[in-house]
Amino acid sequence: MTALLTTQARRAATATARLRIVEPGPLTTVQDAGRAGLAHLGIGAAGPADRAAAALANRLVGNPEGTPLLENTLGGLTVSTSTARYVAITGAPAAVRVDGHTVAEPQRVYLTAGQHLSIDRPPLGVRIYVAVGGGLTARRVFGSCSTDSLSGLGPAALRAGADLALAPTAPDPPHAPLELIAPPLPVGTIDLRFRWGPRHSLFTAADTAALTATTWTVGVDSNRVGVRLSGPALGIGAVDLPSEGMPLGAIQVPPSGQPIVFLADHPVTGGYPVIGVVTEPDLDLLAQAPPGARVSFSALGAA
Repeated sequence: MTALLTTQARRAATATARLRIVEPGPLTTVQDAGRAGLAHLGIGAAGPADRAAAALANRLVGNPEGTPLLENTLGGLTVSTSTARYVAITGAPAAVRVDGHTVAEPQRVYLTAGQHLSIDRPPLGVRIYVAVGGGLTARRVFGSCSTDSLSGLGPAALRAGADLALAPTAPDPPHAPLELIAPPLPVGTIDLRFRWGPRHSLFTAADTAALTATTWTVGVDSNRVGVRLSGPALGIGAVDLPSEGMPLGAIQVPPSGQPIVFLADHPVTGGYPVIGVVTEPDLDLLAQAPPGARVSFSALGAA
């Protein structure tokens, strides 16, 4: 009988397990694997801006890749759980505190019920990922609970006091040398590998050369939709294209001549020419570039 009561108590605790957002910071959203394969319906994928960091966070607490987690922009996040759980923090490196005490190795923390975990503003990078053992549960829209800031699909950005249900936890997470699986973010100019096309032929040789010769600056109006770059304007003349599909990583050049690199919440179509497409691994680096960061482009192949 005692064993039965203990099992029932554990099930009850799991069923009511919650993660509370005490302070959300500038922007905190729920993200999972996203809504892949629906672009033909006008539905973007969304999902984490830094996919590698999100996958690592889930792996550190034993969750399958794509399990819903938190994406936080620029720190300032404080959370607590109603039950003991492992919590992983990846992405932009930032000081982590539990009940006000700094955590020496913040990549993976064991949080007991009621403790408060706080993340400072990162000195390097932009986006931080917080995965909880078992994962978050939230209402799914078109198969995903990712927040899409452009279309408005998915749950709204989280506010103070929000409670998120936690799924049943997995066994203890795997042990791994954390310093070997969390590579540091680059310091200095971020070099982005890309492939030309599909509309690079609309640009002059001088403009294609300028794309790779310029050190671009990340603009303050960059977000999850795209990173806006400033530098010498590229000329597209009187180009008038019908709207066409836009992939993740597209380097679109609007009439201003200042390139925009599309991130997770990008539109699925657009009428401005795409001079090239950044490789997905390097998009993770770009997603961590703050305003004022310097970016260069390296072509994979000839124009």
